[in-house]
Amino acid sequence: MGETRPDARPDVLLTGLLFYDLVLTGLGKPPTPGEEIWTDGMGTSPGGIANLAVAAARYGLTTSLATVFGDDYYGAYCREVLAGQEHIDLSLSRTADGWHTPVTVSIAYGHDRALVTHGQEPPYSQDALMGDPPAARTALVHIEAEPREWIAKAAANGTKIYADVGWDPTQQWSSDLLDQLALCHAFVPNDTEAMAYTRTDTPADALSRLSELVPVAVVTRGRDGAIAVDQTTGEHADVPALATGVLDATGAGDVFGASFVAASLEGWPLEERLRFAVLAAGLSVQRHGGALAAPGWYGIHQWWRSLEDPELRRVYGFLTDRMPADPGPPVPHAPVTPPAPTAFPISPDTSAATHPF
Repeated sequence: MGETRPDARPDVLLTGLLFYDLVLTGLGKPPTPGEEIWTDGMGTSPGGIANLAVAAARYGLTTSLATVFGDDYYGAYCREVLAGQEHIDLSLSRTADGWHTPVTVSIAYGHDRALVTHGQEPPYSQDALMGDPPAARTALVHIEAEPREWIAKAAANGTKIYADVGWDPTQQWSSDLLDQLALCHAFVPNDTEAMAYTRTDTPADALSRLSELVPVAVVTRGRDGAIAVDQTTGEHADVPALATGVLDATGAGDVFGASFVAASLEGWPLEERLRFAVLAAGLSVQRHGGALAAPGWYGIHQWWRSLEDPELRRVYGFLTDRMPADPGPPVPHAPVTPPAPTAFPISPDTSAATHPF
């Protein structure tokens, strides 16, 4: 994984909304109005679509991201981290003059978190950013009620679409959304989403329904692991989650998805793909959230070297043949305080005239 290939296409193509994340952890109890709580931990990181992009790039996958940065400190910081630190291709991205980067405060407590976000819709849509999307080996997409034109174009040019979906704030869970799975190679919802959209009562029943609509169906179940069916190979897999401490669950689902794609690109058996994704997600929740919690090969390698549990060494023994000989340097994690703003000069986008909304 991560080795030079004759295929010149990027491994992963993504687009979506970027956030500047500030994550607070270590609360002794949930916050209540009128009360001040001091936390034990804090981290800052790019978030939103950056979670998927960084998780993929840390496996050595060539990753192309189309997003919008504000012409502010938050945008400049996120751009520098993604391009300068994580080596993600941002040639499809834009900096918007006079628009500020959305900011999310994530308050982690127990196995979940509460999010408070301030921001506005970006001045460039996904379709405007992508135009006629470049051919890629895979695209990681978030399907919504309103279909995006670029996804159909990408599927038509041979790009394999790996999709997830989010919480429906209307709680109508329109099954019309599942029509978009006709464009997808894989669909990776969580159990709540899967059951709601398929009108089923169990994750297994939801998986069965989804497997009729898409070649590869995966249902994640949080602390209960994940189940999947691959119709292209006839495989079925059910793997448990790892018993790990949870510092912050922000972005764990994105790490799972990117890791599943990374293993799929290498053609691993379905059970190995699931176990790898579950492992990576489990490692990510032990770090402050979002993009910079992704373990990459370095984190996987460190876990394997320190692993003593004989059963886990048995079921994860496939890693000895999968891990690169050189996992690379330690991956940077979310700093408590990012570098001074002067370290990141802001370069306003001058191409707005050629990239209309």
